[in-house]
Amino acid sequence: MSRRFLLLCLAAACGALPMAAVRAGEVVLIGHPQVPRLDRVTIERIYTGKVVEVGGVRVEPLDLPPDNPLRTRFLGRWLGSDEERYTAYWTVRRYVGKGAPPPEAATAADVIRIVGSRPGAIGYIDSNDIKAGMNVVAR
Repeated sequence: MSRRFLLLCLAAACGALPMAAVRAGEVVLIGHPQVPRLDRVTIERIYTGKVVEVGGVRVEPLDLPPDNPLRTRFLGRWLGSDEERYTAYWTVRRYVGKGAPPPEAATAADVIRIVGSRPGAIGYIDSNDIKAGMNVVAR
């Protein structure tokens, strides 16, 4: 092993670097246990307010704040968008009375907590944060 790799691992283990700085996982969507598996098109329609029910279950999407890097990765991977277009979309939609953007959770830990306790809730997290028993609805 290279000395640089060992120093990086040591720094991460000691808390000097967040583990995400070492290796970010993929963006996955988790849902309350009653939420079924979802495909990319359905996820896009949920996060743009065009679908509110899937398989008889009313779904409630959660976002992270605009400055969160995971949100940027989510928008690119799952919606094929970026922050500017996503915000503009919701600005217009709200103006014409077609709804409001998903509520924001402050952190991924909040997403996990809310999804676990609120029926129909879905949210995105880093795959490194998946714990046993979570309902991963899309990878």
